[in-house]
Amino acid sequence: MKKDWWKWLCVVLLTYTVIGGLLFPVPKLPILNETIRSLHFHVPMWFGMILLFLGSVIHAIKHLRTGEIKYDIYSFQLANMGIAFGVLGILTGMIWANFTWGEPWSNDPKQNASAISLLIYLAYFVLRGSIQDEQQRNRISAVFNIFAFFLMIPLLFILPRMSDSLHPGNGGNPGFNAYDLDSNLRKVFYLAVIGWTLLGYWFATIAIRLSLTKQKLEDA
Repeated sequence: MKKDWWKWLCVVLLTYTVIGGLLFPVPKLPILNETIRSLHFHVPMWFGMILLFLGSVIHAIKHLRTGEIKYDIYSFQLANMGIAFGVLGILTGMIWANFTWGEPWSNDPKQNASAISLLIYLAYFVLRGSIQDEQQRNRISAVFNIFAFFLMIPLLFILPRMSDSLHPGNGGNPGFNAYDLDSNLRKVFYLAVIGWTLLGYWFATIAIRLSLTKQKLEDA
């Protein structure tokens, strides 16, 4: 029970996020209006994606250093869950964009960069499936994982800032702090980031345990 405290924390935080995100008062901002509530779902999912990919990269490096199969399993499953959160982030972003920008996909630089980043990570899974030799597959995919992560950073955080973008904080647009990220939004947003990230890690740990069990049975 004591080991599962973070799971209970995840449940509490996400329950609070859903209730607070939908019912707490929000600032009446031009264009955004009530759609700013998406901030508690769309943005934290992207934070969760980045942290899951970071965990995946760390374990990929550990695998390259030690050659231990468990690190490859951790890396693979964390990347798998990162992709899931990335897809959810894009979908929630498209819903938000449809209300605020008039269409779900407007070829905004950050939208395109996000899609490219996910496609690069999808190539990671294609690569893993195309190599038969286990050791070779694990090492090559670990190297590709590191490449994909460090390519994602400029795609998401540097290039959109250098071009015209509709996203807050990009292309000369003010970030949400300047938009008035008031106390009611902050009460939910920061806890939502923790909650969604814990949920992604929770699902990843389930997949990791299953993979480790399967590996032990195959080695027996």
